[in-house]
Amino acid sequence: MAHELFMEKGRASMMYTGEVPWHGLGTRLDRPATAAEAIKEANLDWRVTKLPLFGTNGVLGVQVKGKYAVVREDQIGQQDAAALGIVSDGYTLLQNEDAFSFFDLMVKDKEARIYHTAGALGNGERIWILAKLPGYLRVAGDDIANKFLLLSNSHDGSSSVRLMVTPIRVVCNNTLNIALEDKGGAVIHHTKQLFDNLQKAGDMLASMNARFTDVETTYREMASVQMNTERLNVYLSKVFPEKSKTKHDNENSKVLRDRKLAEHLFAEGKGNNMPGVKGTLWAAYNGVTELVDYGVPKAAINLSGSRRLNSIWFGEGASIKSRAYKIALERKSWLN
Repeated sequence: MAHELFMEKGRASMMYTGEVPWHGLGTRLDRPATAAEAIKEANLDWRVTKLPLFGTNGVLGVQVKGKYAVVREDQIGQQDAAALGIVSDGYTLLQNEDAFSFFDLMVKDKEARIYHTAGALGNGERIWILAKLPGYLRVAGDDIANKFLLLSNSHDGSSSVRLMVTPIRVVCNNTLNIALEDKGGAVIHHTKQLFDNLQKAGDMLASMNARFTDVETTYREMASVQMNTERLNVYLSKVFPEKSKTKHDNENSKVLRDRKLAEHLFAEGKGNNMPGVKGTLWAAYNGVTELVDYGVPKAAINLSGSRRLNSIWFGEGASIKSRAYKIALERKSWLN
């Protein structure tokens, strides 16, 4: 399934540095990787191609005009080969090695050790790359966040190439996704201009650094907003809204549980007792992000580790973080 880590010959298509992820899958490296190392260790050293799509009239194969199946080149001819997706003739493929080249162009160094994790979901329908940029964001006192960019690409036609500003808080490793609609990244469509747009990547680094500066300002403003019980309840009720009670009783029980857990993490979450952080909107926001990333037992949310990864970066978890960020922006009116 497209939300699971791709497994091939018992090996998960993922590389990472640092602590072992909660799912325990993937290849651990002792230090950040170069592009070549990341491609190899994440099992991303394969290419895709477009093949004409054929239907059948019961006797003969009939080509479907303007439609193509995206397949892995290394699986062509194999009995269990499957199409990753169906696309049009105008769809331009982005190979995995070219996705890494995007970052290489930005930092102008193919041997730069900037890659902290990379991998593939499903049968390779979606791939991701997380790269660290120089510098960090200082929010309050010793509370800092490292600057990462998350690139994702689909080989099935389901999404564009997406580049997202992704600060990661050092004290707790919370992933602070910033949604694209909140000026948190860029989108490059799979059109004929795909590679022309990728060639502009070298000019993008300054733009991305400017966005990180804006995000740092927002985080500092959050840390300047003092919370009380009423404000915390208002914030969490908007981040975790209830649905119609007559039709969604089970979902609402989960909503109430999540509010309680986020309230607990507001006070007791990693780093939330630090001077300048304790009792602030910044702590409330990080309570939510910690809940999404780590706070709910796997059995409670009924998701395997790799499905959680998909949720945190691309699915429901990412949506919750985006909502928490937007609502925090609205609550800056509480600024003292």
